[in-house]
Amino acid sequence: MKIKNILTYCFISSLFLFSLICIWKILVTLQGIELINFNFNKLFIFGIILCVINLLIGKKFNLNIKLIILALLFSIFDYFISINLPIWYSFGIFLISLFFFNTIKNYDKNFLSKNHSSQKLFFNFLTLFGITLFSFVILFPFYMMLVTSFKTQALLLLNPLDFSINFAQGLPELFKSYFVVFKDYNFGRYMLTSTIVSLGTVVITLIFAIPAAYAVARLNFFGKNFLSTSILIIYLFPAIVLVIPLYTIFSQLGLRNSIEGLLIVYTATTLPVAIYMLQGYFKSIPKELEEAGIIDGQNWLGIIFKIILPLSLPAISSVALYVFMIAWNEFLFSLMFLDRPNTFTLSRAIQFLNIGAETPRQYLMAGSVVVTLPILIIFVYFEKYLVSGLTAGSVKG
Repeated sequence: MKIKNILTYCFISSLFLFSLICIWKILVTLQGIELINFNFNKLFIFGIILCVINLLIGKKFNLNIKLIILALLFSIFDYFISINLPIWYSFGIFLISLFFFNTIKNYDKNFLSKNHSSQKLFFNFLTLFGITLFSFVILFPFYMMLVTSFKTQALLLLNPLDFSINFAQGLPELFKSYFVVFKDYNFGRYMLTSTIVSLGTVVITLIFAIPAAYAVARLNFFGKNFLSTSILIIYLFPAIVLVIPLYTIFSQLGLRNSIEGLLIVYTATTLPVAIYMLQGYFKSIPKELEEAGIIDGQNWLGIIFKIILPLSLPAISSVALYVFMIAWNEFLFSLMFLDRPNTFTLSRAIQFLNIGAETPRQYLMAGSVVVTLPILIIFVYFEKYLVSGLTAGSVKG
């Protein structure tokens, strides 16, 4: 086992643990807890010691017991060098330590004896640190938005930087902002409008995209190659360039302040990418299946509905999810085309709610959570379909 690999392992591992603890301490200070001494030097050195202990123990003991003991040792050490900190702080340190030692569980003597193990260690921990840092950057604004929605106006004026949640005030008082935005600001209607517009866009887009993508993938016609390569040319133009002429046309046709107008615009903007995504998947389906369907007496519609669609459910699901998210979060066209509050979508309602200084900030944050949370839940649940649909068709055969 090379000394260089051991030193690299100890230094980089402890540095990664040090970075995780720094992020946690930053969050703790934002909760209104005063940290008198961060003790970074002691924590870094003790992290190196525990990494060496983990390396020496190896696989001599039960893995889960070893991880828990090492995490407890680090938590107890931090507890004694910290002063007057709440128990939830130490519990967070324990969870972070447990995650860290579970990450380094496979780095044993055999791993460090291999060639280029130090380079692998460096890139592995660099990747983990990047994921952790960007997760923190992305999730913290949502956390701040969520916490602010649970505040009262008095608490926000007293300490705007306090991001703690007071659960002792009771659920009715805790969720007061949400009751207000649904009762006084009519967010229930806006949510229903956004749902209708988003689902309608998905249905209309798929109705046009499926046969169009199949035609591009399978049929021979004049201009096929040009169409398949230039189908995304609409995205070369910024949306703001299209807004003004569309605003004029929709005003003359009476489609402003209507769900129908939004459905037309959203379908037009999502249809090209839907066709592009589906045609790649349709090309990956063996032609022999369609030829067998023709022998069995199926026409082109029968082939699409009985062969292509069942085999293309992952791609169709990913397209539907993508289109739904675009329609749900779209703001520019809804801002330009919707003037009447009874036709607002959620994104347009948030902007309308933000007009003037009299709207309390906790109501704005509650409305933002109402906009974000449904699409976040849908994305997390259907993420596997989105990934499989986006990668489907990349390899033919």
